[in-house]
Amino acid sequence: MSSHPFTAPGGTPTLPPLTGGPHRRRLGQVALIATFGGLLFGYDTGVINGALRPMSAELGLNAFTEGVVTSSLLFAAAVGAMLGGRISDGWGRRKTILVLAVAFFVGAMAVVFAPGLGVLVAGRIVLGLAVGGASTVVPVFLAELAPYEIRGALAGRNELMIVIGQLAAFVVNAIIGNTLGHLEGVWRVMFAVAALPAIALFIGMLRMPESPRWLVAQGRIDEAAEVLGTVRSPERAAAELDEVRQSAAQDERAVNEGFGALRNSWFVRILLVGIGIGVFQQFTGINSIMYYGQTVLVESGFGERAALVANIAPGVIAVVGGLIALRLMQTMDRRKTLMIGFSLTTVCHLLIGTFSIALPEDHPARPWVILLLVVAFVGSMQTFLNIAVWVLLSEIFPLRVRAFGMGVSVFCLWIANAVLGLYFPTLVETVGITGTFFLFAGLGVLALLFVKTQVPETRGITLEKVEEDVQTGEIFLHHLRAEK
Repeated sequence: MSSHPFTAPGGTPTLPPLTGGPHRRRLGQVALIATFGGLLFGYDTGVINGALRPMSAELGLNAFTEGVVTSSLLFAAAVGAMLGGRISDGWGRRKTILVLAVAFFVGAMAVVFAPGLGVLVAGRIVLGLAVGGASTVVPVFLAELAPYEIRGALAGRNELMIVIGQLAAFVVNAIIGNTLGHLEGVWRVMFAVAALPAIALFIGMLRMPESPRWLVAQGRIDEAAEVLGTVRSPERAAAELDEVRQSAAQDERAVNEGFGALRNSWFVRILLVGIGIGVFQQFTGINSIMYYGQTVLVESGFGERAALVANIAPGVIAVVGGLIALRLMQTMDRRKTLMIGFSLTTVCHLLIGTFSIALPEDHPARPWVILLLVVAFVGSMQTFLNIAVWVLLSEIFPLRVRAFGMGVSVFCLWIANAVLGLYFPTLVETVGITGTFFLFAGLGVLALLFVKTQVPETRGITLEKVEEDVQTGEIFLHHLRAEK
């Protein structure tokens, strides 16, 4: 297959350089509005952390039904990721995000006014469909709008907004829990806050453009040119449109849409890479900390209200790590970032397990040491893994099946997340913090082997060049040559 017209030998893009101006500000505005989907994703997954204990007391939940309430959102998110990808390939990225904003609002209201377990779980399922859809569609939308030079930083903003949403949930939980904790139904107030960003996402997306790459795939070239003209300089817009059109024409001949793409062996291989990095990201146990952080800290020796406040620390370090990660996306290769991330999280797991054995339950230092290690784990995760994984998923799939490929990968990610969400309370109850974190450490070793042998490099390459290299298998050879 021939090289793209704006790609020099060796795969180095030679598009006209990025320039400043109103188009850069417009691109930033579009990214800000779209990432409200990530903010909602973070808040709706994080709010359960502080809401669960008062909710359980009011509704009489046990360990299993707590797991059902938490994981119902997660299993629904797996379905939402698949549906979101398929719908956005047909309807467009922008229209799908508008539908997701409505689902975020409806789900939040159902939870707030739930009279019992049944309606509560139904509301969590609606929220899950929205969260899963957003986790697929928003990163794809951002990656398709972004210039390749800053694609990692722009697409990575969504993950940063996710952790900001989780931190917001922890802070809101701590404030409401410690000021209104004596009132019945305080957990309903915690969930009600999520309605505000849902409204902001809907109103904001009404004024946002469609993905130019999706428009090209639909044959709507003039509309794509108009959108690119608002977020690029005129010269860059024209050159990029030409490249996207040529790639889309080749893609149409080479790629079947949807499940038909599974007939292509190269697509199956890159899909397995997407599934692998998504599942291993979840098997670090990061979201178990985000959902059950208060439970882990109480188990470590903190009182309930102290745990609610202490739980803010992992949320703060997650945001700091996310800010650092956006810089790393521009300076460090994706594979190297993942290798460092899985190494650090595995070490943290081993240390948490070791100190939970070494320090008896009544030791005054035990809760503080475990809190420090949990904060180190979350910091390592957010700095080196979370943003890198979501950016990589948004980059590796061909245009015509990008949302579908990401949808399948994120479906598997959410299933792994949901299984952990469902069984984490039972796991801690059965084998304690020690056994739980040693298990995570073992999975971390497997993740390192997977990244080392299977994950390709995508930094500094246009989406069109990535697509060409995926179809020829060249992308799997780049890192092997670089390591020799």
